[in-house]
Amino acid sequence: MPSDEKQLTHDVIELATRYGRYGYRRITALLNNNRGWRVKHKRVERIWRKEGLKVPKKQLRRGRLWLNDGSCVRLRPGYKDHVWSYDFMIDRTTDGKTFKVLNIIDAYTRECLATLVNRKIKADDVIDQLF
Repeated sequence: MPSDEKQLTHDVIELATRYGRYGYRRITALLNNNRGWRVKHKRVERIWRKEGLKVPKKQLRRGRLWLNDGSCVRLRPGYKDHVWSYDFMIDRTTDGKTFKVLNIIDAYTRECLATLVNRKIKADDVIDQLF
């Protein structure tokens, strides 16, 4: 272990903490340009892995809550049967054939209102379940 390993590790952790979205390559550039180190990215990567550092996944931006006419799209549930949510799940049987599951849930009580299981679920089937 080189004699400057502890100080380099300290600097890598400090920069990774300050710049959370930077990876080991950009941290290497900061060390070389701003901190006076002359290190290669392989050495910083080794320290990065040894210390268990990771760049967090970027969170997806949520869409607008309104349309151009000013009406609200995403409602917060206030009482039972106010807002329903539905979702599709797809799975396969042991012989490889797919089937779909439609779940309709009351967002306020989190109660499952309907479940439809079929090989093919069409738009008319979804509308029939909603009404």
